[in-house]
Amino acid sequence: MKRDLPDNGTGEMANAVARLSGLIKDARLDCECRSKLDETLSRFATLEMEPAAREHLTNARRQRSQIETILLFLQDLDEIGVAEGDRSVYLDLALLFDDIATIAKAGALSMRHLGQFAALTAVGR
Repeated sequence: MKRDLPDNGTGEMANAVARLSGLIKDARLDCECRSKLDETLSRFATLEMEPAAREHLTNARRQRSQIETILLFLQDLDEIGVAEGDRSVYLDLALLFDDIATIAKAGALSMRHLGQFAALTAVGR
């Protein structure tokens, strides 16, 4: 049910761009080239990261859709009591909650990657 997305270098790219941006700032360039460097770095980050960011957004939306579907099945919770004759009902519902937790973690990870992307694209602006 859960589809793992590769990191696609998002974390490493974020670190590399942040280090490069720091080096540019430390160089204290007072010329027109400073703004050109910032602009180029920002464009580079966007071009390199945008495909992965789109995939992470798509993944998060897919995770949300899966959770919505599972929530429909969890409506059965309103129809059971504490003394169900078929004890497997409790286990089935517990597994649905487990699935939601797993899916939510995958969606959260995609959102964290998107946060890194947003920070990178703000570099130099």
